[in-house]
Amino acid sequence: MLTGLNRRTWLLGAAASCLPANDLLAQQSSAPFAQWVETFRAKARAKGISDQTFDRVMKGLKPDTSVYALQAAQPEFREQVWQYLNRRVSDWRMIAGKEKAKEHAALLARIEKDYGVDRYLLLALWGMESAYGDPQVQANHMRPVFPSLAALAWGEPRRRAYWEQELLNALTVVEKGWSTPAEMRGSWAGAMGHTQWMPEVWLNVGLDYDRDGRVSPFGKPDDALASSAQFLVSRGKYRRGEHWGYEVSGITVPFNAERTYAAWQAAGVKRANSQPYLQPKAKARVFVPVPGGPSFLLGPNFYSVRSYNPSMNYALAISHLSDRLRGEGPLMKEFQNSERTPTLTELTELQGRLTKAGFDTGGIDGRVGNDTMKAVRDYQLKVGLEPADGYAGLKVLARLRQGG
Repeated sequence: MLTGLNRRTWLLGAAASCLPANDLLAQQSSAPFAQWVETFRAKARAKGISDQTFDRVMKGLKPDTSVYALQAAQPEFREQVWQYLNRRVSDWRMIAGKEKAKEHAALLARIEKDYGVDRYLLLALWGMESAYGDPQVQANHMRPVFPSLAALAWGEPRRRAYWEQELLNALTVVEKGWSTPAEMRGSWAGAMGHTQWMPEVWLNVGLDYDRDGRVSPFGKPDDALASSAQFLVSRGKYRRGEHWGYEVSGITVPFNAERTYAAWQAAGVKRANSQPYLQPKAKARVFVPVPGGPSFLLGPNFYSVRSYNPSMNYALAISHLSDRLRGEGPLMKEFQNSERTPTLTELTELQGRLTKAGFDTGGIDGRVGNDTMKAVRDYQLKVGLEPADGYAGLKVLARLRQGG
């Protein structure tokens, strides 16, 4: 990643530009992979990477060419905003997050003091990115990053310079002794650890917060959480002491206006729960995700969260989850034609019934990932439930209870 860009701008651009596998394979470097590796050695040397480290990582490495088609091979689910929020601000994430808040209370308090980032916002980000560092996520959904990054650097045609740089960054991490090739497992694009760092973030934002002599997004969450707090401050311009924003009512003014909370209050825009604005002099903008649904005033710290992943829905989910972890209630206004969020018990029952009916959900744990969504969509298609959107909700559960 280049300095000044958010954590995933290039990553998302690369994913969006991925061509079908055959087209990509046809546009790979004309040099065989082994020959390309030797050519790449010169770039590694220029970055201060020793031949010893280069050979340790790259000698005999086989490129993971499945990354070219991975995006196309994944099921596509077009979630409505309320579905996106329900799936992420889930019963499981709230229960697990509150447990993590107690377990790591001292660490979170220290980070909050050092960087000013709300502990519940950090918890929500952690829960969103890796299910609070769940080992099952690491074991079942992560892959060695060097075969992936090498394949992309060698053969991805539109962002080759970016992938080469990230491969060099990953090699530098090994050169520094911060990690090993075996430990460095992540997403198909190389995002790793508790809060899913790309190698560039690891190198340039990472902190040795636990003072063990290395910077690491793995193992203890100290480095990952503190470094992500630093990211939000340094790249997202997070403001100490300000709330991310609020659900509101009474929106009648142009949506592009920016005013202080006090001015919004005077204009009749009040918090949906009737509580006062905590920082009346801070400024905020209106956001209405879907006409007829909940409305929000968003402050700078909402956009700080968005710097971590350039998606309004992502930032809204993390921001709302942070409020729920703090002990606040659900949104006051419902989205039109929406369902309430299923409970952990209901989702576990849904997964169990789907599994019994022959649809593999990838586990019966009340957590909804791509396996469960695919199982739901396959079931919807089989029984004629429309739309076949893969949403694991109450309508699907009701149909399963009917035995259909």
